[in-house]
Amino acid sequence: MLDIKFIRENLDLVKKSTKEKGYKIDVDEAIKLDDERKSILAKVEALRQRRNEIAAKMKGGKPDAALIEEGKNLKSELATGEAELSAAETKLNDIIKRIPNIIFDDVPLGGEECSVEVKAWGEHRTDGIDHLDFATSRDWVDFERGAKVAGAKFYYLKDGLALLENALYQYGLSKVLEHGFTFMTVPDMVSSRVLEGCGFNPRTSDQSDEYYIEGEDLAMIATAEMPLTGYHMDEIIDEDKLPLLYAGYSACFRKEAGAYGKYTRGLFRVHQFNKLEMYVFCLPEQSKELHEKILAIEEEIWQGLGVPYHVINIAAGDLGAPAAKKYDMEYWSPVNQKYQEITSCSNCTDFQARAVNCRVRRKDGSLEYVHTLNGTAVSLARALVVILENYATKDGKLKVPEVLRPYLNNKEEL
Repeated sequence: MLDIKFIRENLDLVKKSTKEKGYKIDVDEAIKLDDERKSILAKVEALRQRRNEIAAKMKGGKPDAALIEEGKNLKSELATGEAELSAAETKLNDIIKRIPNIIFDDVPLGGEECSVEVKAWGEHRTDGIDHLDFATSRDWVDFERGAKVAGAKFYYLKDGLALLENALYQYGLSKVLEHGFTFMTVPDMVSSRVLEGCGFNPRTSDQSDEYYIEGEDLAMIATAEMPLTGYHMDEIIDEDKLPLLYAGYSACFRKEAGAYGKYTRGLFRVHQFNKLEMYVFCLPEQSKELHEKILAIEEEIWQGLGVPYHVINIAAGDLGAPAAKKYDMEYWSPVNQKYQEITSCSNCTDFQARAVNCRVRRKDGSLEYVHTLNGTAVSLARALVVILENYATKDGKLKVPEVLRPYLNNKEEL
């Protein structure tokens, strides 16, 4: 979330960025609500001061009847004023939570089609094997029984595909560990405070992607980014301990309500999958450099797998609320003859940290909010699609990428 002081001091910038991101929010309403809050707060503070003055006068002597009566009246007025203040603060926070982060100057303006390619790697192939047809023919995936047990777009992985998923996970983990990340397993559920703190505010009310637990203040996570965002909630971290690099492994659960018009075949877009996620807490002056580092790690992983890709700088209209800038990596699909997303990485500046109250104590004793970043190491269901499309053969075999062989008993094919 943004600071109301920042919004006041940069009103035109906030309005412009909110509009460019495609969020229809009346930013002026936030200023109006803050003015109302300040007015009520001034009245409440005056009542509190008078209450304290009366309490001081009544100490050590016989209470004055007039003071007692005034004290009773003040108590009633204060209760009413504090209730009004609480309501005003709630209204203000509700609208501030919906205002998205400010975009960086080098973010392209416009919708999804305006995203800009910044680099490309590898040669395009003109042939490929459909991952679902291949996996089904090998009896490696079972969507039918997944639907019987849990509903459409749930599935079982079997035999070679389950082993391949584990190999991809182990390979991705080895890479992030090489780069100094601390491995963590995380809760698969988070509270509403953490969920809101991540800043996944839908543009419209029908776009919520989370599964909520009925009767509990809990939701299933859509990514390990969520519990990792909350890991240092309400904490102050000493400057010399930053940056903190975490790699969180988890199941991910998504309704995919916003998937209309997207490629959804087979394992590419499902309700549950496993993912290894990179997450960083850092000093504000470190975040841009670390954003490039996360992207470089993602590229290293996919270059090792020998899969052609390009990197795009995501346009403002396709950015979520928390990100000031985001890169997507898209692999070249030899089946569909187009680029399709495999990873992303975002710099969220202090947007999430402010919401979960995570700060850094500088060496001079001053406090400020940290910056947070996140990036996909390996999204496993989608990674399986990529490997099958690029390494399945027409004779029904799967060539194993060399970097995965150590995790598959050195087999060259499955």
